[in-house]
Amino acid sequence: MSSVNITFPDGTIKEYKHGVTPMDIALSISEGLARNCVVAEVNHRLTDMTRPITKDTAVRLITWKDPEAHEIVLHSTAHTMAQAVQRLFPDVKVTIGPAIENRFYYDFDTPTPFTEGDLVKIEAEMKIIIKEDLRVERKEISRNDAIDFFDKLGESYKVEIISEIPEDEMLTLYSQGEFTDLCRGPHIVSTGKIPAFKLLSVAGAYWRGDEKNKMLSRIYGTAFSSKKELKAYLELLEEAKKRDHRKLGKELDLFEISETVGPGLSLWYPKGATLRKLLEDYWYAEHRKRGYDIIQTPHIGKAELWETSGHLDFYKESMYPVMPVEGQDYYLKPMNCPFHIMVYKRHQTSYRDLPIRYAELGTVYRYELSGVLHGLMRVRGFTQDDAHIFCTLEQLNDEVEKLLLFSFDYLKAFGFEEYEVYLSTQPEEKFVGEPALWEKAQKSLSKSLKKLNIDYKVEEGGGAFYGPKIDIKIKDAIGRMWQCTTIQFDFNLPDHFDMVYTGSDGEHHRPFVIHRAIMGSLERFIGVLIEHTAGKFPLWYAPVQLKIIPVSEKYNETATTIAQAAIDKNLRVEVDKRNERVGYKIREAETQKIPYMIVVGQKEEDGGVVKLRHQGGEELASMSVKEMIAFLKEREEMRD
Repeated sequence: MSSVNITFPDGTIKEYKHGVTPMDIALSISEGLARNCVVAEVNHRLTDMTRPITKDTAVRLITWKDPEAHEIVLHSTAHTMAQAVQRLFPDVKVTIGPAIENRFYYDFDTPTPFTEGDLVKIEAEMKIIIKEDLRVERKEISRNDAIDFFDKLGESYKVEIISEIPEDEMLTLYSQGEFTDLCRGPHIVSTGKIPAFKLLSVAGAYWRGDEKNKMLSRIYGTAFSSKKELKAYLELLEEAKKRDHRKLGKELDLFEISETVGPGLSLWYPKGATLRKLLEDYWYAEHRKRGYDIIQTPHIGKAELWETSGHLDFYKESMYPVMPVEGQDYYLKPMNCPFHIMVYKRHQTSYRDLPIRYAELGTVYRYELSGVLHGLMRVRGFTQDDAHIFCTLEQLNDEVEKLLLFSFDYLKAFGFEEYEVYLSTQPEEKFVGEPALWEKAQKSLSKSLKKLNIDYKVEEGGGAFYGPKIDIKIKDAIGRMWQCTTIQFDFNLPDHFDMVYTGSDGEHHRPFVIHRAIMGSLERFIGVLIEHTAGKFPLWYAPVQLKIIPVSEKYNETATTIAQAAIDKNLRVEVDKRNERVGYKIREAETQKIPYMIVVGQKEEDGGVVKLRHQGGEELASMSVKEMIAFLKEREEMRD
């Protein structure tokens, strides 16, 4: 009988019989290891524990401790949920059920939308399926046979998906008991391996995210390798609910997404607009320090501009419909890039002029399906903190290093200290630009990251078609990661717009173009800030820094005088003159999460001293109004 050589992660090579499975390998080491294995990585690809190995290869056994295990158990639990749903509701059709970050969902076509009450019944049935410990089996099948299989089951959504797959492609089905689903896998060995799960919520979702299609019923759930991990995650979700920027945005009177105005379009109330302006002012100041020229561009552009940039070819579905004006077609801008290039092209550029750094808080408009809109995090009109750097090959490394340092300094100012950094490289198939240019750009990004001792992960083939990029994700106060900063090369637009500079040799050369956004968008960044701080903004960007509470109408004039003295020093102050009890007004100021407050009564009027109360109840020593203002200004400058 022939054999295969298996190479383990430590370099050890061991001989096994031909057709050995990862489970056989695990059992040959120990039964305990076999019990803890979820899937295996065979030749750098995840595979089922029961799949035969027919050639020499590298094998890594994935246990519950490995990060890859989580997505597997999420996906397997999604299948188990779909099986439970079809047992309880036989008329339901299944569509898709992917694993997403820490969760899974499945969309169903059901005569009656699911309710929160249905989740209890579905969970109970899932527990029965888990107790049955049904073996999960993989089967390869031709496209046409798969269509016949699901057509006989009446699963029209599966038939639609499969019909769009090339005819000669082999597909895989996964079965557990009476339930079978179209799936790439891999999956756990049996349903009994699911350790801990919880169904979270129900929602509506259009088939394929298109509002012209049927509304489906979506169920969200989660699963973990232990009840302890599940409990910790559910507690995190409860904390996240308290921090939800949509909830706090309303409570703190910051913004609104009005159905009357339109979904995905934000209305900024005075406090929210103040918060936004403070961030804008900081953004402008930091960019001026670092040699950026601030520009401003229109909200619409002629069709010719978007044809030249290529947006009408590859991005039209995300653009709003054409606006005919005096025989010319115009479009709302989905991106700022073409305008920045037009500013660059206004005159001949020499190598002596480079690098050129243009920055803009530019508002763009993108058509997002209503099903994906989410507060400030996903909107249809938003302001990007865009910048474009035009430089020579020799300047690349220096510019990328400056961009990285600027990005981390900027994010740290807002309290973000932990990051995940990703370098995305050239896609295998569709890309523009010469491979040599990609190589130079990728080396520049990698070299800069290494020089600055920044840990990063490489996403091979994950770059956009027009250039490699660095993405920075920030970790918030409760451990969630948010996509934030992007540093992106662009090999597409320089060619489309025939961008050149005159080199030292007197010849024309293409500049390198780096597109960069630190916050991503103001709207999304503010949404993240609200959730990161739970609405307790630091003094330096709190919309209201000081609330003054007179104990009665008699002291309104004194309170107003104190307020004006603080306002004259550019502090942001409110006086609560309402005829309400002092305790009520104090509690409301606490609810509004205002950093500091003072109560003004007879003692304050007679003595000219005040006692600052910090948000949360801490009282500071008595001080004069002048000392109070100096204290607040000092804390503000420290970015407290």
